[in-house]
Amino acid sequence: MQTNPPPAGIRHTFAAYPTGMALIAAEVDGHDEAMLANSFTGVSLDPPLVSMAFTHTSTTWPRLRQAQELGITILGESHAALVPQLRMSGPARLDGILLDHATAQARTLPRAAATFTVGPYRHIPVGDHELVLFEVIAHQRDDDAAPLTYYNRHVGAIHHGRK
Repeated sequence: MQTNPPPAGIRHTFAAYPTGMALIAAEVDGHDEAMLANSFTGVSLDPPLVSMAFTHTSTTWPRLRQAQELGITILGESHAALVPQLRMSGPARLDGILLDHATAQARTLPRAAATFTVGPYRHIPVGDHELVLFEVIAHQRDDDAAPLTYYNRHVGAIHHGRK
């Protein structure tokens, strides 16, 4: 019988793969809720689907899960200074941060590399996470914004050359 690797070791190995940084946010019961995730992935073009994974121990995801429309912000370099605060847990996470109202319920950050307005499509329990597929309702991209990445537990930006 095979034993699972220790969580700290597998987390270290996962960190060798650079990912983008995304904020998922919505208004729920009159309050803005948001959380960072680096598990955002494009899944399908027809229908347009994206996915994110949320740990079962999250205290924010159960509240966000109630929303019928959510905003996903692909963080840009202009958001780098917000990352420490957005990593916090609890209501202080959004103190002083102004979110755009993409819809009556979906929230996004201004000056993003890209934004998506999404609705829940399917929830799939997988290991210690819930994998959620979202259907894309609307989207936009700023071709000039340098996206933030998360690599080896560090946040940085990817700069692309322009002629």
